[in-house]
Amino acid sequence: MFRIGYRTLKTGIGTALAISIAQLFQLDNFVSAGILTILCIQNTKKKSVQASSSRFIACVIGMLFSAAFFEFIAYHPIVIGLLLLVFIPVTVSLRIKEGIVTSSVIILHVYSAGNVTLGLFRNEMGIIVIGIGIALVMNLYMPSVENKLAEYQEKIEENFYIIFCELINHLKTNQSDWGGKEITETEILLKEAKTLAFKDVENHFLRHEDLYYLYFKMREKQFEILQRILPIAASISLRVEQGKKIAQFLEELSQHIHPGNTALFYLKKLYDLKVEFEQMDLPKTREEFEVRAALYQFVQEMEQYLLIKSSFKGIQKNEKSKREVHYT
Repeated sequence: MFRIGYRTLKTGIGTALAISIAQLFQLDNFVSAGILTILCIQNTKKKSVQASSSRFIACVIGMLFSAAFFEFIAYHPIVIGLLLLVFIPVTVSLRIKEGIVTSSVIILHVYSAGNVTLGLFRNEMGIIVIGIGIALVMNLYMPSVENKLAEYQEKIEENFYIIFCELINHLKTNQSDWGGKEITETEILLKEAKTLAFKDVENHFLRHEDLYYLYFKMREKQFEILQRILPIAASISLRVEQGKKIAQFLEELSQHIHPGNTALFYLKKLYDLKVEFEQMDLPKTREEFEVRAALYQFVQEMEQYLLIKSSFKGIQKNEKSKREVHYT
């Protein structure tokens, strides 16, 4: 079974309304109002307003160009070509090229009429206002995506937890039979979540940033660190005291992936761990030296992981309309 989306539904209803209203006002070429509605309904509110304004301005300019070219030169197909040779570059320079198609329809209406009159201008303006106006009204409603964003958030956090568990297991046992599917899955989830969060921003005129979008960007940066950490952990072939302590730290960190947790608390614990490592005896073998060097790099990466979260914390206080998201 096929699925009808919100945009499809709004396009169908909006087109029927636009044509009906234009026909009710007895406008010539009333079906063109439906064409304008179809072209102006977009995925987001901001895109809809941008498309509508571009098409409105382009249509008005198109009517003026039509009056000038057809009345002062001739009503001939060659003149239509000349008109478009001038009109299209103008719309591109004014950054309203989305309106080329719709304004071309208006230009052809003027050509078909064979005479520019005040009544013709009123008729075409009526079609433009009705078509674009209905599209804007239909796009006032956009379904909330917050529940879907929350689902992405939970799934990404779940995958982060699994990755942490595998890191802990390897540091404790130097063995792992993990397939790593969560790595590929998380990468896909982050891309999809960022796209959806950006779409949510585009559906709010007064909002330039979205807590979820910032959150997923923060998780994306942390995920890049986790991807760098995994090969480091895989290279560790010897169990040492430092590895056990890092595993304990990660275990505690993984168990506190929930609201209310703070990165600063764990940055302090990580700093204390580094001080403790510095006070330990020097490595006695080359293999132990290489393992401890890898573990030091591991700790440095974890510090960056927590610092990224720490920089994200200050933004959430400015966003009170959304559910707070502040995980480590």
